[in-house]
Amino acid sequence: MKGAIFYSGKYGSTEQYASWIGEAIGFPVFDIKDPKADPSKYDFLILGSSILYFRLSIRDWLNENLSKLEGRSKVLFSVSGAGPSPKLNRWVAKSLPAVLAAQMEHVALRGRLDHTKVSWWVKQMLWMGSLFNPDPGARKDERYGFDYVDRNSIEPVVELVRQFQHQELLVE
Repeated sequence: MKGAIFYSGKYGSTEQYASWIGEAIGFPVFDIKDPKADPSKYDFLILGSSILYFRLSIRDWLNENLSKLEGRSKVLFSVSGAGPSPKLNRWVAKSLPAVLAAQMEHVALRGRLDHTKVSWWVKQMLWMGSLFNPDPGARKDERYGFDYVDRNSIEPVVELVRQFQHQELLVE
């Protein structure tokens, strides 16, 4: 199986996870801004994206490359402050073309929010959002930041890749 990882992130968590996954399974890792990031060269794709303002940051690239993505096995990992939940699944689904969403597995990973790396505007938006958040832990995270990035979190992604590799061996 010839595979690769393509990711889009803003503050570093998604890139970190993509690097760890690449090390664990031996796939090359591409930032989608890299001109060499061509998914048509691979038959197995791991797509990584941060979630910003309730949408996948990789969504435009996915739409632009939709024809190159079809017919390939795909796993998507999203990175955000929100843990796995129906709400997060709705954000992901709204960011993807329906045909693409039906063709891939999704794994939600927790990210990092370092208030020293975000703009004044983002800090204000987070503070205002925290005023309406009923979850006290999430409210605190929005106001002061968090760091949930953990190498062990990649295991579900690595396991999905191993399952696909095993299935491929059975078919051969």
